[in-house]
Amino acid sequence: MPADILVQGGCVKNRIVIASKNSGKVKEIRGILSSAGPRMEILDLAELSYAEKIDEIGNNFIENAIIKAKAVYAKFKLPVVADDSGLCVEALGGRPGVFSARFAGPHATDKENNRLLIEKMNNVCEEGRKAWFSCVAVFYYAENRYFSCEGRVYGYIAEKPSGSGGFGYDPLFYLPSHGKTMAQLKPAEKNSISHRGKAFRALKKYIDKYFRTG
Repeated sequence: MPADILVQGGCVKNRIVIASKNSGKVKEIRGILSSAGPRMEILDLAELSYAEKIDEIGNNFIENAIIKAKAVYAKFKLPVVADDSGLCVEALGGRPGVFSARFAGPHATDKENNRLLIEKMNNVCEEGRKAWFSCVAVFYYAENRYFSCEGRVYGYIAEKPSGSGGFGYDPLFYLPSHGKTMAQLKPAEKNSISHRGKAFRALKKYIDKYFRTG
């Protein structure tokens, strides 16, 4: 797919790439950014048949987000949004953190990661079950030029999973304010309070400005 600006029927269409193949994450980000900028076309790595492996070797969320954004920008020369996010548990000293997706191993499934978390939290009292989701989102629009924003949501680790929505650790992340886990929320409700929703809504103003001013 060509990386230059597409012209269809005399209408210039701006493109932006979501640096992810995770269908759940892509759906959430699309929902947040769908109104960003005039005549926006939001692409993702699955649509672009991006096969390269990106090694997330950063020590924190922002480093990993920039690593992903730079790699995708280098390939397509299009503005890129990327994020890195994870679950941080107080009783585990902030882990799994940047290792959230591979907590139970390099190719672990969500169920395997959740199962390991339940094991690690066995017999931990309620106070120690405090946790937060953190997301750092990056809008990378030129070589070494970017904006970044962070979002967090606080809750507790439940003793067992509940709910069928969301992905990742959502079935175990209990929100006292809602009396539900993240996986029990409707998509729009989740986006309104989630760490990713907060980060990308904050980032959206920079994306809007970029595409409106060029």
